[in-house]
Parts: sequence; structure tokens; C-alpha cells
Amino acid sequence: MQVRRKGTDSSKTFRLKSDAKSWALETERTLSNGKSPTAPRIDRRCTFSELIQLHIADLWEVGKPPRRSKAASLEKLRISIGQVRVTDLTRERLIEFAKSRTKEGAGPVTISMDVGYIRTVLIHAAAIHGLEVPTEQVTLARLALLRLGLIGKGTERDRRPTPDELTASSPTTTTIPISPSRSAGS
Repeated sequence: MQVRRKGTDSSKTFRLKSDAKSWALETERTLSNGKSPTAPRIDRRCTFSELIQLHIADLWEVGKPPRRSKAASLEKLRISIGQVRVTDLTRERLIEFAKSRTKEGAGPVTISMDVGYIRTVLIHAAAIHGLEVPTEQVTLARLALLRLGLIGKGTERDRRPTPDELTASSPTTTTIPISPSRSAGS
């Protein structure tokens, strides 16, 4: 069977005519949605934790491992929603995740960063590995969370520290004595 549409050719051989027709319909639907029919489809059992591990492995491979903050956030995501299948990462599931993070005491900026890392991992899987993942669900969830006030930007501080606060936070200076033989021009 062969499908030609929008300058893209796709062909596959089948033993049964019914299989060929269903493949052709699915391929045409995929092409009309602007997606590649040859893009690797994600396994329905694939979890978000697997995509996190793939993302981290790829970063290590190019010599840019995640730093402390990103690594800690990805680990928190792996523990909290890592067991969720990627196909189940819907807008509703992401909103539920943000609400549970709020109950744990996370603020709007922290939750915004978490949602940003979820999006980063999904986009990485799509861009680097060609996997079809629900990135649009994260965008919709972000809009909903913004309207609900669960995510937001940090606020700029409106005051400066007092001299007493600066003194208390600065380390004490110590004088290191220099021996006379070194200071005499040697």
C-alpha cells in the first residue's frame, strides 16, 4: 500500500487488505495533522521517568550533565510523577500535580520551574529522538495554572539589607601573618 500526500511518500506491504486500509487511513490522518508517518511512536507503557533518564543520559553524553538544582528538580519529578505513562500526561494530570505540590508547600515559582522541566523533558524527547509526546498538554496546563494562581514569576525584592544584616551575613576576616623572611624582598 502507498500513501502520497503533501509531498511525502509512505509505503508498506501487508498480507491482508484490511490491514493495508487501516494503515493507509492512519497514515493519512497523521499526515493531515502535520506529523511524520515515519516518526517513532512512543510505547504506550513508556513512563515519564524513562524520558527523564533519557534526557539526563543525553546531557551526560554531550558533556553537559544537569547541575545541582536541575538534577534535584528532575529527581523530585521522577519520584512524584515518574510512574505516570507519557500518554497519560494530560492537562488535568499536570494540574493535579501542581495542586499536590502546592499542598506540599511549594510556591508558584517552584511549581512553574517544575512544569518548565516537564516541558523540557518532553520537548527533548520530541526534538532529539523524534518521539510523539504530548507537549501541547503542558502548554494548556501552564495557562490553566497561571489563571489559577498556582504558578507565577518571582517578585523583585523591594528593600535592601540593613548594615547589621550585612555584617551578620559576611564571614569574619582573619589576618594571616607573613613571616619576616618572606616580606624582606625574597
